[in-house]
Amino acid sequence: MLTGSLGLLPSASLSDPKNGQVFGLYEPVHGSAPDIAGQGRANPIAAILSAALLLRYSFGDEEGANAIDNAVEHVLTAGLRTADIYEKGCRLVSTSEMGDAVAFRLRASH
Repeated sequence: MLTGSLGLLPSASLSDPKNGQVFGLYEPVHGSAPDIAGQGRANPIAAILSAALLLRYSFGDEEGANAIDNAVEHVLTAGLRTADIYEKGCRLVSTSEMGDAVAFRLRASH
């Protein structure tokens, strides 16, 4: 897989679903990024997509997970970019602006 940035990679460490319930630890691959903490430059997408994994695997909420995935895809297709994935012709946004855009799209879709 070619991702372009650690800021886009969610992760899940999952238990064995023997009893039908899956327990997991859901987190972005990138960790806490202390070198850019508090600067509004971190990409929140990996954390947001980790929440989608939580819904999908631990709660069996495929609809909710798909809604999050679609909201992220919509925002990226609209050209919003944090510094780690910025490219010419796109709109550079802060951490909170990206998170707000995904949340707005998620609310608008329901």
